Amino acid sequence: MTTHILILCTHNSARSVLAEGMFNHWAQALGTDARAHSAGSAPSGRINPMAVEVLEAAGIDTSSYRSKSWDEFAAPGAPALRVVITVCDSAANETCPYWPGSPVTMHWGYPDPSNAGTNAEEKRAAFESTRQAIGERMRKLAQTPFDTLDDAQLRAALQGI
Repeated sequence: MTTHILILCTHNSARSVLAEGMFNHWAQALGTDARAHSAGSAPSGRINPMAVEVLEAAGIDTSSYRSKSWDEFAAPGAPALRVVITVCDSAANETCPYWPGSPVTMHWGYPDPSNAGTNAEEKRAAFESTRQAIGERMRKLAQTPFDTLDDAQLRAALQGI
């Protein structure tokens, strides 16, 4: 059974999208039966073009990506979530909806690359650096044996990543 992971950031335009793309890339490459989704508490309605650019440069198809609300994942018919990860501090401090299945929650904060640099080259470098950092963590997450861990073991494994 596919393990579903939700990655949250307030606007669902950069960090959560980078994490979704990198996790799904690694899960496919490693043959892990897991899928990441991203969402936000106050979605911007658009993906940051720099996030798309660095993901596509890494060979990740972003054509189906969109900025969406976390409410989609609390609604009837949403995939049962095993893990919910926040990647920005503001989302980590918000009151989340009730997630069916009571998934394990974790906070892995990253600075917003949208706020870095004063020109396009510096911003691109910040996005690429963030993609790489998130990508390494997502690779380790994709190697997690979700089916063999209870919630306490999974939480401990996530804290070790």
